[in-house]
Amino acid sequence: MSTVTNTPRSWSASFVAPAHDLGSTPWLRRRFVVDDGHGVVVSATWHVSAHGLAEPSVDGVPVSDEVLAPGWSAYEWRLRYRSHDVTALLPAPGSSCVLSALLGRGWFAGKLGFVGESETYGSTPALVAELEIGFADGHVQTVVTDEEWQARGSHVLADDLYDGQSTDLRLLGRDPEEGWGPVRVVTCDGVAPVSLERLVPAGPPVRRQQVVSPVRVWTSPSGRRLVDFGQNLVGWVRLRLPGSPALAGTRIVVRHAEVLEDAELGTRPLRLAAASDTWVLAEAPAVVEPTLTFHGFRYAEVTGWPEDQVGALSTDDLEAVVVHTDLARTGRFRVSDPDLQRLHDNVVWGMRGNFLDLPTDCPQRDERLGWTGDLAVFAPTAAFLFDTRPMLTGWLADLAVETDAAKGVVPFVVPDALKHQPPPPGDFPAPDSAAIWSDAAVWVPWALYEAHGDTDVLEAAWPTMLAHVEHVATLLDERGLWGDGFQFGDWLDPGAPPEQPFASRADIHVVATAALIRTLRMVAASARALGHDAEADDLADRAAATLEEFREAFAAADGTITSDCQTVYALAIAWDLLTPDLEAKAGERLATLVREADWRISTGFAGTPYVTHALTRTGHLDDAYRLLLQRECPSWLYAVTMGATTIWERWDSMLPDGTINPGEMTSFNHYALGSVADWLHRTVGGLAPAAPGYSSVLVAPRPGGGLTWAETTLETAHDQIRVAWRIADGVLTVTVDLPTGVDGVLDLPGRPEQRLAPGSSTQVGVPA
Repeated sequence: MSTVTNTPRSWSASFVAPAHDLGSTPWLRRRFVVDDGHGVVVSATWHVSAHGLAEPSVDGVPVSDEVLAPGWSAYEWRLRYRSHDVTALLPAPGSSCVLSALLGRGWFAGKLGFVGESETYGSTPALVAELEIGFADGHVQTVVTDEEWQARGSHVLADDLYDGQSTDLRLLGRDPEEGWGPVRVVTCDGVAPVSLERLVPAGPPVRRQQVVSPVRVWTSPSGRRLVDFGQNLVGWVRLRLPGSPALAGTRIVVRHAEVLEDAELGTRPLRLAAASDTWVLAEAPAVVEPTLTFHGFRYAEVTGWPEDQVGALSTDDLEAVVVHTDLARTGRFRVSDPDLQRLHDNVVWGMRGNFLDLPTDCPQRDERLGWTGDLAVFAPTAAFLFDTRPMLTGWLADLAVETDAAKGVVPFVVPDALKHQPPPPGDFPAPDSAAIWSDAAVWVPWALYEAHGDTDVLEAAWPTMLAHVEHVATLLDERGLWGDGFQFGDWLDPGAPPEQPFASRADIHVVATAALIRTLRMVAASARALGHDAEADDLADRAAATLEEFREAFAAADGTITSDCQTVYALAIAWDLLTPDLEAKAGERLATLVREADWRISTGFAGTPYVTHALTRTGHLDDAYRLLLQRECPSWLYAVTMGATTIWERWDSMLPDGTINPGEMTSFNHYALGSVADWLHRTVGGLAPAAPGYSSVLVAPRPGGGLTWAETTLETAHDQIRVAWRIADGVLTVTVDLPTGVDGVLDLPGRPEQRLAPGSSTQVGVPA
């Protein structure tokens, strides 16, 4: 029983759904007889997809440990399917066999977005599947979804990704042969064409990754039973439910939230998402989990537990199951400061929770969308921590078809469910390209190329890269500057009012034009890597011309930049937009602004990934460390001091008095501000690529902030790279281990650069 990469010989199945409303989550099945007279079965592959979610089984045995399949894609053009090797599950030739699948609403028919809309793509969960059985004599038997299938209601009374799952365990005891009715072939449903041509192989599966035991169970001031799992995570609660004739029909409800407020479950940030699972007990005990939903939570509230009959709820009765896309861990970072280590751990946990089938902004409230801007700034960190290529190549394919359909406009979210929904609340005009967010079409594939050296990702993204920059060219003013129309700007600048996250100090024209220059340079470099030299030259010229206009319009002779805030200096310096003289002056101004803010962060989504890089580049390493290690709000470590175990959306998602930020948009699991981990890896840890795919590396650790040691490792195509340093007795000792095929340069303060040979282990000591 395993997932395979086979493709169907030719899809001939139909999409099928219950012929009538069953009043609960549908169960579909097909009984057939394995052909006889052709020898033994040598292979059996079941190709399965769905409008919604499908949990397929053979004779009642799940075919995979995958959950929430086939996931969410741009349904109008791409519907993913999974191929399962079910050879070991089939009975002998001549025997009867039952194929079945439980169907959930999922992203297709369930709630999406932040306006409470359901059925964004269609109204009916439907199954499409094709089983191919190969025999010893070469005969192939095919069983497809068609009118021969049957449907009946299941024990799952309701399911929704935002609201949760409701399950009556008593219904599992029904006669398995009763209640089956007809199915219908689905030929039209909503905005997604019912077409086999949309079917594409799925990327990496979503699986249960680990189990987290509760650290505390207690009663709140209002008398509610609360559970703390000690970690903000994404998945669900697995319960060990009691059962007896007297308990049958008892209703237990589990509500979820990321934080507590006033010693009770803090559910306000969930907005319209109910995030509740309901279980109706049967006569027999059961271990249960709600696999047709997921929640972002650290805390749970359990009501209805029959304490008078089975005793109080305890830590033995439940556990949290962590669920996310199956990605290989590649990069690791360890450091002497426990708070800084916790910060990095929070970045990793935030990425895990938000890399569930697609890269989302948050996993808990009524949103959970693939926001492009969040990933654009976080992509280098993501590509270091995990091998994200299998997942992000699929997401980029969705981005490409969405952009093509929008005639070059890269949407704010991918898949773009918002285009089918009413406008969100707030001042959002008609969608058009926006800096950083739409630049994900370029920045994400480039980050993957830098991390892995694989030009295939650039080749696949190339048409969309070009479409993006050509469309943006139509949005520029007469000087070639960008910024008119809606821009997110330096989103969530800590100085912005809670209900105006776009009201940043950074001038949107500076941010947008700077981002355009960076994008044009990346597209030019991509063209060069792909051998498109003529396009590369043209794009480089356009970048140079835009840069000249940027300097003329925004950079004064004394180094000040329009709007004179940390973000505009961080971008101009980190993205190499200034002359050496202006860069030095801008660096001094940035350092001054950081000191005037008492080393408290003053940047949002645009500036945060780059402010420490810019300070380091211009000789202000001490200021970068003081900014990093600040523990007062707003700062990276403020959240750590408040007990955060993931990265928050806002610098002050929780206020110092323990109350939740009054803003309507408040999440405790967003990864964007965790993009500082890229600086931790490159500057604190000292490991950066000097060539795509880390075939050559720059080892340039810059200790500071009172840190005494750090270690960074990265699994590459060549093998593991390791950089470690330690300060003891006034000596900085740096150790570098390179695999065969990787060379490098060791750059330490006050010491000439040293070439590092492939396959070498080097240790150098210098005065600290």
